[in-house]
Amino acid sequence: MDVTGLWSLQCMMFLLTGAGAILKRKGVLKEAGKTVLTDAVLYFFLPCNIINSFRMKFDSKILLRFGAVLFLSVFVQIGSYILSRILYNKKPDSVKRVLQYATIVSNSGFLGLPIAEGIYGAEGMMYASIFIIPMRIMMWSAGIACFTESPDFKSVVKKIAFHPCIVAVYIGLFLLLFQVPIQILNANLMAHLPSVVHTITGILGLALDRAVRSAGSCTTALTMLLIGMMLSEVSFKSLFHRDALFISLMRLIILPFFTLALCRILKMENYLTAVCVLMTGMPAGSTSAILAAKYDCDYVFATKCVVISTLLSMLTIPFWSMGFS
Repeated sequence: MDVTGLWSLQCMMFLLTGAGAILKRKGVLKEAGKTVLTDAVLYFFLPCNIINSFRMKFDSKILLRFGAVLFLSVFVQIGSYILSRILYNKKPDSVKRVLQYATIVSNSGFLGLPIAEGIYGAEGMMYASIFIIPMRIMMWSAGIACFTESPDFKSVVKKIAFHPCIVAVYIGLFLLLFQVPIQILNANLMAHLPSVVHTITGILGLALDRAVRSAGSCTTALTMLLIGMMLSEVSFKSLFHRDALFISLMRLIILPFFTLALCRILKMENYLTAVCVLMTGMPAGSTSAILAAKYDCDYVFATKCVVISTLLSMLTIPFWSMGFS
């Protein structure tokens, strides 16, 4: 890929992150606003962006690539789970649970998808959306079990099947496989409608198309503002905790390298390899701190893990991306 374009993207991300941190420190963006923005991104803007990523010409190779990406992701999640069970047994329980969760769950959904789109375009984001499906399954099963008892099967299925980002994947796959324009009504049906209805449905369809595209294009900016707000809440001196640095090494270097090795063994295409490695190399999931606070674990330590891994990812993302340029 174009290295100049990559660094331009990184600079843009730094600027937006800095803007979020400054606005939070100045009191323009309140703590309550962070929750509202997070929900807005996860439940509206990011799903719109996912739908947009599937809107391209379909060919049979795409299905084969979907299968390859999904197969690889399952192996990566199995490897992450095994590591989470054997690496942290000597740690205090409150720290151990955070480290286990952060090993299993990355920020690939919240942060990774916009970055995948920025680096590899809409097609890259489409494959990235498929890649994180197994991680979402682990997030709502083994991930939750790190902090509490494992939820029942029905609850897990409900959380996964109806998660807005997964629903967006359903819609995107439908549009891709059947090559349905977002306006939905096909030309033959439209031709048999009265002219007034024809005009109204055409206007509404075009408006829907533009609304989804416009909302999806906001995702990266809002995501980086939120990351900046999170970074502003932790002092720089307190970030460099040994275990926080270790989980950053695990998430940003070891797991992506493991994914790269699997891709080479499976002889995956260079483009798919790049997307899979990038998504694996995302920082610790921001939900680490939320769940740690909810279940009386060390949420301060969890916040440090999220913040330091997010900061260091600004260096490792270009490293992994340029490796496939």
